[in-house]
Amino acid sequence: MEVGLYTFGDIGKDPVSGKTVDARTRLDNLMEEIALADEVGLDLFGLGEHHRPNYAISSPATVLAGAATITKNIRLSSAVSVLSSDDPIRVFQQFTTVDALSGGRAELMVGRGSFIESFPLFGYDLRDYDTLFEEKLAMLLAVNAEEKLVWEGGKHTAPVEGLGVYPRPVNDHLPIWIAAGGTPQSMVRAGALGLPLALAIIGGEPRRFAPLADLYRRAAEKYGNTDKARVSLNVHGFVGEDGKAAAEVFYPAQKAVMDQIGRERGWGPQSRAQFDASMGPDGAMFVGEPAKVVDKILGLKEDLGFDRVCIQMAIGVIDHAEMLKAIEVLGTKVAPELRKAG
Repeated sequence: MEVGLYTFGDIGKDPVSGKTVDARTRLDNLMEEIALADEVGLDLFGLGEHHRPNYAISSPATVLAGAATITKNIRLSSAVSVLSSDDPIRVFQQFTTVDALSGGRAELMVGRGSFIESFPLFGYDLRDYDTLFEEKLAMLLAVNAEEKLVWEGGKHTAPVEGLGVYPRPVNDHLPIWIAAGGTPQSMVRAGALGLPLALAIIGGEPRRFAPLADLYRRAAEKYGNTDKARVSLNVHGFVGEDGKAAAEVFYPAQKAVMDQIGRERGWGPQSRAQFDASMGPDGAMFVGEPAKVVDKILGLKEDLGFDRVCIQMAIGVIDHAEMLKAIEVLGTKVAPELRKAG
């Protein structure tokens, strides 16, 4: 099993210390975190694209290019790139540049995004939310497949008549994952296209996603893509040698973020009782000591059939020293046990 991390580069006020972390500080710290993740043997580090004041990363490829120069083995991915509001050719070129800098370690994870700021920012109509993604994904896959792009154009993209797109990926094709939050249409699309699926589970009971993972695999089989089907479990969590201490570090920052999102979307504030319940065997929070986190992940593996797990440990502003300790524990205590189990 592959084990990785992802983050959105949260900035703002540390809810524990009261200290404000700005974009420059967060990106400096992030370089150190990615370097440590590489050093302790994690498989992947992903960076999400956002266009909000509380996140430092609006251009994942730019930050990953910096990470490419200070790492040796870890794969570098977006998590996710909001393809709907971007240019597929430029996205491809940015990530093949990261690929060249890293010696073939770049991946691209694309989705429609959980926030909508990029649509009005770049002049797109939210009424085209679905068609933008479908058309631009098709164009991205065409760019990835052939050096000379032949594209007839569509509602959202201009035609391209056999022009070359450079640089090309180190290993011929750039790995492209579809990120989805649980819609059946997204499962079928990923399976039909033969693309690996990153299944984001940030609430509720993870096992309720099992029918969706099965739907993805059935679609892959129907379209002759069984050998290409892969699932990544993308979740929230935090690990530490002391599970109780890990929860105390993670909770204030995670609550601050979820309460803010809740105010925007009409949810009530998160209680400590809800947080504690979500850390249980059936909850969506992967928080605790190594053995607890390992057992919870392996307990879901048979139901969901994933072969990669990525944890978002930096939710909100968390002390950098605490984050480094958590990354070391994940790489040295959790990842080896998960790989041993298969």
